[in-house]
Amino acid sequence: MIKRKNILKIAIDSPAAAGAGTLAKSISKHYNLFYLDTGKIYRFIAYNKIKNPKKFNLIFVKSKIKKLKVRDLTNKTLLSDKIGTEASKIAKNKKIRKIVHSFQVNIAYNPPKKYKGSCLDGRDITYKIVPDANFKFYITANLKTRALRRYKELKELNREISYSEVLKSIKIRDKNDLTRKISPLKKTKDSLLINTTNLTKSACFLKIKKIIDEKKNS
Repeated sequence: MIKRKNILKIAIDSPAAAGAGTLAKSISKHYNLFYLDTGKIYRFIAYNKIKNPKKFNLIFVKSKIKKLKVRDLTNKTLLSDKIGTEASKIAKNKKIRKIVHSFQVNIAYNPPKKYKGSCLDGRDITYKIVPDANFKFYITANLKTRALRRYKELKELNREISYSEVLKSIKIRDKNDLTRKISPLKKTKDSLLINTTNLTKSACFLKIKKIIDEKKNS
C-alpha cells in the first residue's frame, strides 16, 4: 500500500451520538483533510444486508466495499436506528472487519492528493486503524445527552420514533461497542478526552483547534 509522506493524520474514537462526526467534519474542512466516518461503512453494509438478506455473504460485502464511494455514505437512510443496531452487530464479525480495515487504512494513509491529510472517526481508529496519528481524541458525552441529540437528528429527518426508543437503542449499541472481542471501543492512553456534554459545536471545534495549532506551531 502506498503511504503519502508528511501528511496530517487525526484519529477520533467515540460512542454513538457524542458529536464526533460533526466535530471531525469541521476539523477536516478547516485543515483541508479527507474525512471518513468509518462507522458509516458498517451502516452501509447493514443497509445492504437488510435490503438484500438472501445475497448477504462475504463475497457480497467485498463487492460492495470495492465499489464504495464516500458519497455512498451520505445517504440519510443510514442514520436509522434499525440500521445502527444491525451495524453494531456486523462490526463484531472478524472477517467483515478485515475487509473494512483495509479500506479504512488505505484512506487514512493515502488520501486524495488535493488534501493535506486525513481525519477518521469511529470506534477503533486511535489504536487499530491509525495508531501513529499525529493527534488522537476520544470524544464523549453522557448517555441522555447523546440520546437527545440523536432523537432530534432523527426528528429533523421526519422519523417516527420516540426518545425512549433512541435511548434504548444507544444503550444496546454502547454495550455492543464496548464489549465486543474484536476492536472494542476504548480510550487509549495517548488520546485526549473531550467531553461534549456541556459544550456547543463551536466550543468543541475551538478547543480541538487550539490543541492542534499549539502542537503544530511548537
